[in-house]
Amino acid sequence: MINKGKIMRRKDREITNFNEMIEIIKTCDVCRIALNDEDFPYIVPLNFGLEVQGEQVFFYFHAAREGKKLDLIAKDNRATFEMDCDHKLVLYEEQMDCTMGYASVIGHGTIEIVKEEEKYEALKILMRQYHAEDFPFNTDMIGITTVLKMTVMDMTGKRRRLYEKGKKFVSN
Repeated sequence: MINKGKIMRRKDREITNFNEMIEIIKTCDVCRIALNDEDFPYIVPLNFGLEVQGEQVFFYFHAAREGKKLDLIAKDNRATFEMDCDHKLVLYEEQMDCTMGYASVIGHGTIEIVKEEEKYEALKILMRQYHAEDFPFNTDMIGITTVLKMTVMDMTGKRRRLYEKGKKFVSN
């Protein structure tokens, strides 16, 4: 499930631990997916839900009943995803330099439409990403909502740590 043979240039920032990547995902509040369009990739930020079964990761998204995203998925259900968090500007005053701290996870998967009878449970998974407890929601909306499920094929993580040994910095 983790990075399948892809080489990351900055090995010092690479995250290979599955559970560490899952913790980053749990911290994020937006998942961007890139779909195949004719001339350019189509990227859309989405709210998401996370389900982990062993080392298999699934993401759930909600959408309207029609639109460009659904049209593109119908033509080609392969997608790339990206999410990031922990943004923090790091200023190195002595060197007159700066960088950005972050954590991110990217990967690939396939997207399918969730069956009508599975939508309620899928939406509960989505809501758990934003509410610690079960959050009651208006079930009348289920009938006019499309729920999507991404089965993740591979993913990799990356982090720029804010505190490096021997480097003094001031952060805002």
